[in-house]
Amino acid sequence: MLNILKDRTFRHLYAAQIISLVGTGLATVALGLLAWKLAGEDAGLVLGTALAIKMIAYVSLAPVASALAARLPRRAFLVALDLIRAIVVLFLPFVTEVWHIYVLIFLLQAASAGFTPAFQATIPDVLPDERDYTNALSLMRLAEDLEQVLSPMFAAALLTVVSFPVLFGGTVAGFVASALLVISVRLPLRSLTPEESFRTAALKGIRIYLATPRLRGLMVMEMAVAAAGAMVYVNTVVLVQARLGLGPSQVALAFAAFGAGSMVAALSLPKVLERLADRPVMLTGAGLMVACVAAVPLVSGLWGLLPLWTLIGFGFSLTQTPIGRILNRSAQPEDRPAVFAAQFALSHACWLVTYPMAGWIGSGFGLNSAAVSLAAVGAISMGAVLRLWPATDPSVLPHRHFDLPADHPHLASHSHAHHSHAFTIDSLHHSWPRQA
Repeated sequence: MLNILKDRTFRHLYAAQIISLVGTGLATVALGLLAWKLAGEDAGLVLGTALAIKMIAYVSLAPVASALAARLPRRAFLVALDLIRAIVVLFLPFVTEVWHIYVLIFLLQAASAGFTPAFQATIPDVLPDERDYTNALSLMRLAEDLEQVLSPMFAAALLTVVSFPVLFGGTVAGFVASALLVISVRLPLRSLTPEESFRTAALKGIRIYLATPRLRGLMVMEMAVAAAGAMVYVNTVVLVQARLGLGPSQVALAFAAFGAGSMVAALSLPKVLERLADRPVMLTGAGLMVACVAAVPLVSGLWGLLPLWTLIGFGFSLTQTPIGRILNRSAQPEDRPAVFAAQFALSHACWLVTYPMAGWIGSGFGLNSAAVSLAAVGAISMGAVLRLWPATDPSVLPHRHFDLPADHPHLASHSHAHHSHAFTIDSLHHSWPRQA
C-alpha cells in the first residue's frame, strides 16, 4: 500500500490532506469551546445549527463549485480555496456574537464544498492504475480516521499550555501548508470538455448520478450509512454520560473505538477488493452498521458499547473507502469532477436528514427510540439498494444508438450502431441500456 507514496505528486497531495485534516480537527475542538464561551449551556444548539449550515453549504454549493472549477486551472482553484479557508478561520477567534459563527462557518464550508470534490477527483488522474488508486483510497480513509482519534488528543495537549483561540492558528497554518504542498506539484491536465452552459455543467453530475443504476443504489446506501453514523456522532456523548453515567474520558474512548474499527477496515480493504467486488463489500459494511445501531437498546455498560462502536466504524470504512472506485468507473475522465461533486452533495443531503433526526428523537423520546428509528431508516434503505443496484453490474454493456448519424465518429470507431464498450452516461449516452 505504501508504495504509492513513491509517486511525488500523490505524496505531496496526501501530505496536504493530512495537514489540512489536523487543522480541521483543531478547529472542531476550538469551535466547541468558542460556542461554550458565547452561549454557555446553549452551546449544543449553536453547534447543531452550525452543523446544519455546514450540510446546507455542502448540498447546495458542491455542484455549482464543480461547474466553476471546470472553467479554472485545477491547481490554482485548489490553492485559492485553501487560502480562502485560512482567511475565514483567521477571523473566528475574534467573533463576539453567535451569528458571526454562523456566517463564518457558511463561508468556510462553501470553500470546502468546492475543494473536497475537486481534490478527490484529482487522485485518479494522478494514479490511473486501479490497484494504486484503491491503495490511495485506503490511505486517505486511514488519514481521516486518524484525524478523528489524534486531533482531539493533540488539541488537549496544546490546551495545557495555550488558550483555545490558538487552536484556530493551527488550523490556519494547516490550510496554508496544504496550499503550499499543492503548489509544489504539477497536476495532470484536466480532460477537455465540450462547451456547455454553466447551468448544464452544474447539473451534469446529478444527471449522470441519477441515470446510472449503481450510483442510484450508492445514493440510497449513503442514507443507511448516515442513519447509523448519526447515532454515533450525535448521541455518543449522551449515551455515555447520561445513560451509562460515565465521564468525558469514556466518551473519547467510545469515539476511539469507532475510529479504530474504521482504521482496521481501511488497512484490510486493498487485499479484500482484489478478491471481492465493491457491491458485496459495501452492502456488508452498511448492513453491519444498521444491525449494530439496532442493538443499542441492549447496551447496559461501556464494555457492551465499545464493541458495537468498533463494528460500526469497521462497517463505515467498508462502505466509504470503495466509493471512489465506483465513481471512477461510472464517469468519463472529463465528467469525473462533476460526479464527485454530485456524490459529495447527495451524501451530505442524507446526513442533513439524519443528524437532526438523531438529535430530536433522542431528546424527545429517548435514545432507544432514536436507535430503533435510525435502524429502521437504514433497513429500508438497504432494501432499496438491493433493488436499485443490480447484483450483476458489468462495465461493458451492449447498446444501440438511434440518435447518431451513420457516419458519426463514435459509430465508425465501433464499426456498427449496435456495439459494446465500457458504458457510462455522457454526451453520447444519455440513458442506461434497457437490455442491461
